[in-house]
Amino acid sequence: MSHPDPFVADSPHTLRAPLIKGGNIAEGASAFSFHGFDPAPIPVVIAVPHAGRTYPQALLENMRHPAAVPLRLEDRYVDLMAMDVAHRTGAGLLIAHAPRAMIDLNRSVDDIDWEMIQSAPGDGAAPPLAQRARSGLGLIPRRLPGTGEIWKRRLDRAELDSRIALVHAPYHAALAASLEAVRARWGAALLIDLHSMPSLSARNAGEPAAEFVIGDRFGASCEGMLVAAVFSYFAEMRRLAAHNRPYAGAYVLDRHVRLGAGVHCLQIEIDRRAYLDAQMSEPGPGFTGTASLLAGLVQRIAALVGEMGQIHQRWPAAAE
Repeated sequence: MSHPDPFVADSPHTLRAPLIKGGNIAEGASAFSFHGFDPAPIPVVIAVPHAGRTYPQALLENMRHPAAVPLRLEDRYVDLMAMDVAHRTGAGLLIAHAPRAMIDLNRSVDDIDWEMIQSAPGDGAAPPLAQRARSGLGLIPRRLPGTGEIWKRRLDRAELDSRIALVHAPYHAALAASLEAVRARWGAALLIDLHSMPSLSARNAGEPAAEFVIGDRFGASCEGMLVAAVFSYFAEMRRLAAHNRPYAGAYVLDRHVRLGAGVHCLQIEIDRRAYLDAQMSEPGPGFTGTASLLAGLVQRIAALVGEMGQIHQRWPAAAE
């Protein structure tokens, strides 16, 4: 199924080409692209770290289940959702093209299961596993529930270092630069780190399950007024959202939040049933409605971020 680029249609916020392409996957393929305006028309940047679909052949050949694993690791077509929202609102947009199977951009470079790397660092024992690496979903995903080990062979240390240098580091440098440019113009900036999730179970029998999960690192990554506005919006739209459970956000939020400087970060998880087809493989009948819903959210919260930025610019000491 082909998907037209939403940025080429006529619109007040039409983005006809990436402002930036960066990083390197293989054979010259860019690891990410940034779409936006300079100067930014609204103080919001959307990032999509887990929807990359550019798979080098060598990566697929080393997978035990190359037909199933990529689909399970991807936030399937969330990049198309984000492009639609950015097209409608003018938000800046950073899209990772490197797949999560290659390197997880929502993990620290220290979050490594060294048993899957051919040469561990130093002469002594490998460092202890971080929590996410222990679960199998560290910087380089190792295993999935129900599927088991992802890879046929261990990864060479030089390849790990290359992925960090050519994908992870430039992606986060580009995200930091885009947020700083927005903050410099508006006095404040909001990062929305956009993901998708399997359907949640209802907390109580007979109740609907949440379609969205809003993560703010339990209050550490975003001003409470903005979080409250997000939940107020979903309530008005009669859509159920959960807060921090089971997804509170991870490395992206921890790395890029700067509350004292006016940079706020939220993670939004979308139930894949809200926008994909029954097979969870292609955009479905709910895609357009979900994109409209999120565009309305971005427009509303952008106004609040702009107001906060005005206060921050006038009284920076008080804001901090």
